Amino acid sequence: MSESNKTRTRRSRKLKVIPLGGLHEIGKNLTLLEYGNDILIIDCGMAFPDDEMLGIDVVIPDFSYLIENSDRIRGLVITHPHEDHIGAVPYLLKSINVPIYGTRLTIGFIKNKLKEHQINNADLNVIKPGDTVKLGVFKVEAIHMTHSVADSLAFCVQTPLGYIFHTGDFKVDFTPVDGDPIDFARLATIGDRGLLLLMSDSTNAVRKGYTASEKVVGLTLNNIFANTKKRIIIATFSSNVHRVQRIVDTAVANDRKVAVSGRSMENMVALAKDLGYLNIPAGTLVDIQKIKNIKDSELVIITTGSQGEPMSALTRMANNMHKQVSIRPGDMVILSSTAVPGNEKMVSNVVNALMEKGAEVIYNDIADTHVSGHAAAEELKLILTLLKPKFFMPVHGEMRHLYAHAELATEMGMEAHNILKAKNGEIFEFTKNTAVKLKETLPAGGVMVDGLGIGDVGSSVLSERKYLSEAGLIVIAASFEEGHLASRPEIVSRGFVYAKQQGDILEELRQIAEDVIVQCIRSGVRDVDAIAEQCRARLRNHIYRTMKRSPVIIPVFMEI
Repeated sequence: MSESNKTRTRRSRKLKVIPLGGLHEIGKNLTLLEYGNDILIIDCGMAFPDDEMLGIDVVIPDFSYLIENSDRIRGLVITHPHEDHIGAVPYLLKSINVPIYGTRLTIGFIKNKLKEHQINNADLNVIKPGDTVKLGVFKVEAIHMTHSVADSLAFCVQTPLGYIFHTGDFKVDFTPVDGDPIDFARLATIGDRGLLLLMSDSTNAVRKGYTASEKVVGLTLNNIFANTKKRIIIATFSSNVHRVQRIVDTAVANDRKVAVSGRSMENMVALAKDLGYLNIPAGTLVDIQKIKNIKDSELVIITTGSQGEPMSALTRMANNMHKQVSIRPGDMVILSSTAVPGNEKMVSNVVNALMEKGAEVIYNDIADTHVSGHAAAEELKLILTLLKPKFFMPVHGEMRHLYAHAELATEMGMEAHNILKAKNGEIFEFTKNTAVKLKETLPAGGVMVDGLGIGDVGSSVLSERKYLSEAGLIVIAASFEEGHLASRPEIVSRGFVYAKQQGDILEELRQIAEDVIVQCIRSGVRDVDAIAEQCRARLRNHIYRTMKRSPVIIPVFMEI
């Protein structure tokens, strides 16, 4: 046997698990299972930029390893249609085309995203709980889980070395809106059969006890709707089909019509209604354009903007920029959500703006208008008890979430060396009885998307943007004719000084620039770049000496 064949044989007997996103962070979930020449991808999500990523739209995983090994990818399976699990799918498909598997709702959401990106050749496949799909050496069983969006799945993957269970995002809701709880008997069967590895959602691992059922929100909404005659505007996540169904049911029970505002909410309602995930009685849904003819006591508006996003429908309402809805004194605004970490200030700004206009604002700190879609500590323990894995890898969460989940596993009796505390890009190699972290790692940083640019903005560009935002900009323009200054230099500034002070300061800087240019010419300096550099240095020193500021100074000097 040749050396290359020996290497391939050795490799084919090892199973690799490689998280490329979703660990030590919120979002960007992507996990690889690799055996021999076959690769299976679980989820392909995006993350929202943090405060330091100025101008960035979204952050996606690094696909370089997948692109290099595209011929080995057998499929992408999606647990559910939240952005942190499907948001990067269009960007992956722009590089490689892989077959995608998900429930009807998940595939529907993905189709909408692909339309926006003008991708028409995707290989999309609908699966349902109980289905098994063979993808290379992997047999993937879809298992129903309860979460904040309908049709959420876990995956039990049969590999040549054993079974791997990936929970996706979930919570244990014994009274879900759709009446379809988790199949605990199936989980117990999988656990009794023997499980090599459990990869489990850690988002709420730091929370004790149990996550409340979605029915809690229903009771709260019933109480609010029954005790007010005001116009009700309620903001929630557009993907939360169960929550929207609760709102619709409550509106119908209280003789109210329902209008929808916000593009993503409108798209979701249309999609979920067509697919049968939303039951809206005839005559309940009204066009947002026609709400002026409906009494306040008979109307509910469901809108986007629960996170205070600057261009969302609720934010536009709060800032008098919405075409159909103007906030009036007496309106009741309900935020049926909690702020995603990092969005607290934006949410607070919207709440304050709504209150300034006389609206009564109800949010989760005041009433139970939202429950999490993620399992708390006791639910995570239940999953560990049912599945009884040999090895356990906490996934989906920041370091504090992952470590809290690992601690729960320790409390349940798992040995420390069988609890795998992973980071994005690390490679874990399994046999039937061992799990080893390799020294090799894969590229797993965030790739920033800015407009149509993917990955063309790096840390140096972000540093420049941050510096510009803090220091401001000064542009000096001058033209030369036959070695002489054609006219006095012009100076323009942005973000440097207050407009009313600008005239005198800029005139002073203009005079300094002119003096430097004249001195250079008299000294025999004819190189325009050299004159520009001396001008920049003199202005930089003067501004720092007199104002203790360091703006970006850009000379634009040219010969005519």
